[in-house]
Amino acid sequence: MERRDVMIVVWASFFIWTVFNSLFLIPLPKRPQIATRPLVSVLVPLRNEERNVVRLVRSLKQLTYESVEFLLLDDQSTDRTYELLLKETKGDNRFQIRKGKPLADGWVGKVHACHQLAKQAKGAYLFFIDADVELKPMVIEQLLAVATTYDAKLVTGFPSFHPQSLPLVGKWLVPLQHFFILFHLPLYLANYTNMRATTAAHGACLFFERAAYEAIGGHASVKQEIVEDVMIARRMKSCGYRVILANVSTHIVCYMYETNKEVWSGFIKNVYVGLNRSPLFVMILTIFYGTFYVAPLFIAPFAITKGWTYALPLVIVIMQKAYVEWKTERSISTCYWMPLSVAAFIVLMYASMRAKRYEWKGRTYT
Repeated sequence: MERRDVMIVVWASFFIWTVFNSLFLIPLPKRPQIATRPLVSVLVPLRNEERNVVRLVRSLKQLTYESVEFLLLDDQSTDRTYELLLKETKGDNRFQIRKGKPLADGWVGKVHACHQLAKQAKGAYLFFIDADVELKPMVIEQLLAVATTYDAKLVTGFPSFHPQSLPLVGKWLVPLQHFFILFHLPLYLANYTNMRATTAAHGACLFFERAAYEAIGGHASVKQEIVEDVMIARRMKSCGYRVILANVSTHIVCYMYETNKEVWSGFIKNVYVGLNRSPLFVMILTIFYGTFYVAPLFIAPFAITKGWTYALPLVIVIMQKAYVEWKTERSISTCYWMPLSVAAFIVLMYASMRAKRYEWKGRTYT
């Protein structure tokens, strides 16, 4: 077997692994069966979110779960967030609008806001979401069904990202999140063991059983963490609680970024921290992705003169990305960007590694 054939087998194995691994991503039930209906507190920290308030509140009002309270905390916003919250929730006694306290020393802003929300909540379950999401009407019933079926104390998942709202850089980078989960995270270990290393979570969907959340120390236990969602999920596992990573992409839609600058700033804040601040890991990923996901774009043109097999690597890469989009029920149009997406991600890793501090929503972190 020639070297080229061996490499094609490797690319094909990546695709096969992705398909196999995805079998262990827990789906949300279409018709959830719930024996009891405990009070669920939906908790939303907001900082300078005036563009998202109207959509968020209308989405919450359409939820079909009846035993619910909504706590929305304005985290020292400098725009019209608080004013719009009062206006949009007027007359609906399920909503409680709170003014957040000034950021305490030693805390990350969002974590501090979530901590305040949890202390004021009354629910047996705490459902933390981001202000830029839109929820489908039955999502609480579905998450509660997964939590009770699997005896999970935390159910989390990655939302889909509204394609029309994303700028160009966002179209390259944001959909990679689902790809990284289905390709790199061994989902059987993530969902059926308490191995900390096999943990993923997303702050747009953190559905906790309250007793377990309080037992681990809540958000106070991760008060200095920029990637607090993953860290609190790891802490849940360390304390012996089950964490389920579910496929929530069709039930929670995120309108995360509107400009290329926002995309870049958001990813720079999270990427290097998410890689455990390891230069070695950055180098390994650069070599791996450069070889297997960027190089096929430059190999493919040789198919014109040397035979169709030179195009196979690029075809397989696109198929792998298309499968991820299909599995998460999103448009497969982003799969054609894959080599460019990966190239942008490589540049992003180094930019994140070189950054001395990170700025987000008017606050600076190191």
